[in-house]
Amino acid sequence: MKLFFPFLLLFLVSACQITPTEELSESETTSVAEQEAIEMLSEDDEEGLSNLVKDKTITEGQPEEAVTELKHKNIWLKLAEGFEFEVPDNSRVAKQRDYYLRHPKYLKQVSKRAEPFLYLIVEQIEAKGLPLELALLPVVESTFDPFAYSPASASGLWQFMPVTGERFGLQQDWWYDGRRDVYASTTAALRYMEILHNYLGDDWLYAFAAYNSGEGRVKRAVQKNKKQNKPVDYWNLSLPTETENYVPKLLALVDVLRNHKKYGVELPFIENEQVLTYVDTGSQLDLAYAAQLAELTVAEIQLLNPAFNHWATSPDGPHKLLIPTVVAKEFVEKLDATGKNERIRWARYKVRSGDSLSVIAHNHDTTTSVLKQNNNISGSFIKIGQPLLIPLASESQQDYLYSQAQRFERFEAKNSKGKRKITHTVVEGDTLWDISRLYKVTSKEIAKWNKTTTKKTLRLGENLTIWKPAKSTNNKTRRLTYKVRSGDSLGGIAQKFNVKTTDLVRWNKLQKQKYIQPGQKLLVHVGIRKSRG
Repeated sequence: MKLFFPFLLLFLVSACQITPTEELSESETTSVAEQEAIEMLSEDDEEGLSNLVKDKTITEGQPEEAVTELKHKNIWLKLAEGFEFEVPDNSRVAKQRDYYLRHPKYLKQVSKRAEPFLYLIVEQIEAKGLPLELALLPVVESTFDPFAYSPASASGLWQFMPVTGERFGLQQDWWYDGRRDVYASTTAALRYMEILHNYLGDDWLYAFAAYNSGEGRVKRAVQKNKKQNKPVDYWNLSLPTETENYVPKLLALVDVLRNHKKYGVELPFIENEQVLTYVDTGSQLDLAYAAQLAELTVAEIQLLNPAFNHWATSPDGPHKLLIPTVVAKEFVEKLDATGKNERIRWARYKVRSGDSLSVIAHNHDTTTSVLKQNNNISGSFIKIGQPLLIPLASESQQDYLYSQAQRFERFEAKNSKGKRKITHTVVEGDTLWDISRLYKVTSKEIAKWNKTTTKKTLRLGENLTIWKPAKSTNNKTRRLTYKVRSGDSLGGIAQKFNVKTTDLVRWNKLQKQKYIQPGQKLLVHVGIRKSRG
């Protein structure tokens, strides 16, 4: 079974994008994230995951009249016919609709990302009897990118903030972030929308606005208008500019989909059929092994299951995976025939002088709690020579993580050539203007680097990236050769010289080698002040 590489590339490139719900300046009609999504879309890109179900019975260029019951086969058409909201013909909606019509690639781009997940979302919406318009929220929130992460720390298709995610039962830990779990986060988002709808007088426009800016803000805006004897409908409320654009974006999309023939828009095709099945594996599972059972690549299994932060599902759960429906039954049968102790690769390790649980965990891409749990350690004390059982990432997973690191290094290198990165944490009283003066850059530059706008409100604790001209590095670094000793690991050597493990691998072309050997010589580029001896 083959997933198209353009779909894979689409997600990998877009993984660092932010939510497109940011405030637009007067000269903009969309967010930076949306514009970048359009620019990177190729006319020749394939259709995502549709081949996981079966060969397509219709194509994008096929006339709708020539296909029997087309509306039941294309989920976009099903949605378009099932929308309930009235869309007002006002300037705010018209502005957003004009944008969609001027950028026909945008819907195609979003559709590629939505393809594996849209059916699952619509299914949950219908089960709850909610308006189908809710299925468009991930378009406005994240352009259907499950890896989307905003400067304000919102994450996933539905852009949950950490606290809100916890409020709705989305677990977030070292191994797993439920905000990126497509199925779980959809359940949480729909529950949240139900609560907002009930709290705000059964008004869906209020509920959508509150999803963006908070129920308290919408409630206060309504009360303020009441006191001033002003109309209290959404269109007359005084809300942040971002929220004033937010609802029109969604309604404009409803209008375009509902009246696609009128506007001459050719809707992309997504099979109205279940493509993915939620499978409970029942125990921790190496994602590389899961990929093998499902006949996918490691990258593909992670793209379908973006909630997992590392190479395996969480030891304590959840253990659910989205698996292509066409292989789900076979996947379960293979998994049932596998003992739980075989689902994770294990390394046997003897504690050495200077070791601690945290150091060992760091070097083996795991956590101290996992080490304690698997080795029956109650405290933090370990002794030299003590044997430890450590879960180990597979070679294919290591290769994927390495290639992923390379991609991010290339991305950052491209955007930071000749510059050094500074992270500024917003404190009380900070303004964009104050920060720009502090670092001697412009407010517009800060907004660009952080994919936001100059009008965006800063939030306490928010981390802003600042790029400054790099200082001269003449005589600041040196090359040295390190001879591998018995018991050394790449992680330990990297920690010793305060460099990245991926750099060690790259400098020494080790990506195809499984181990380093005592006596082996490694090239290290080290800052004179960085070495820890």
